Amino acid sequence: MEKTANANDYRLDMRHRLALEMARVVQNNYLREHQLTQLFWECTLRCNVHCRHCGSDCRQITNTKDMPREDFFRVLDSIKEKMDPHKVFVIVTGGEPLVRDDIELCGKGIYERGFPWGMVSNGLLLTREKLLALRRAGLHSITVSIDGLEDDHNWMRGHKDSFQRVSEAIDYLVEMRDKVGLVFDVVTCVNQRTYPKLAEIRDFLIGKGVKHWRMFSIFPVGRAAKDPMLQLSNEQYKGMLDFIKKTRKEGVIKAAYGCEGFLGNYEGEVRDSLLGCQAGISVGSVMANGDIAACASIRADYAQGNIYEDDF
Repeated sequence: MEKTANANDYRLDMRHRLALEMARVVQNNYLREHQLTQLFWECTLRCNVHCRHCGSDCRQITNTKDMPREDFFRVLDSIKEKMDPHKVFVIVTGGEPLVRDDIELCGKGIYERGFPWGMVSNGLLLTREKLLALRRAGLHSITVSIDGLEDDHNWMRGHKDSFQRVSEAIDYLVEMRDKVGLVFDVVTCVNQRTYPKLAEIRDFLIGKGVKHWRMFSIFPVGRAAKDPMLQLSNEQYKGMLDFIKKTRKEGVIKAAYGCEGFLGNYEGEVRDSLLGCQAGISVGSVMANGDIAACASIRADYAQGNIYEDDF
């Protein structure tokens, strides 16, 4: 039976108040400078799995065509005129970026313009050969998803081979990290099925050689909006944060919570930065249809322009 929380459980202690006041000064400087440091490119809405938690409701066949890489390159060229491209990290997302036949050319074009770049992938198409090709195209880092052990991950992803394929992909990533310094992490969307198994997932990842692991709760948007199995209760959410805090103290794998939300007394305890969300401050996004947004997770009606009509 879950313990009922009360207001005192969430009241900020003095240590966190002082830390947050100091962080607020830094944040205000960021707001004044307003320098772009991360740019997400939703290069496609096509996907080769059917995830229960997909906020974009991505599909194998979609009415939104892949953005031509030349269109995104024009955005980068515009940014390059105004700031040092080496200080802006481009993150290629989808959908699933690897379904694009020209993904290496996309990466090469980003890299040749002086922008470091990374990718978010479900890992299904991430073979050793593909990873080597991406590395030759300048890939700096990659994030892959493990949303549970085999049954739970495949249930979440809607693909019977998903766990096996991403597990193999992690082996290739560990190999590339140790040989050439490729940076990667694993992300897990925690839900009702996987919350009781977080320790098992942690041990599996440690056994695979993973060093960085991020956990998220799931936004109730897209397909996730009507699936109660994906939403944690308040106490489960707090339990997840306690688990992350404990795992960080153990120091075997560097666990962290995602960037969203203000976490009260957990700020500074479950992730490296305070006041984590930088959407619209130092983070921007170009969506598959050209919309300009602060973050790819923000609702479409909050778009602030479109690259086909506006200068990013």
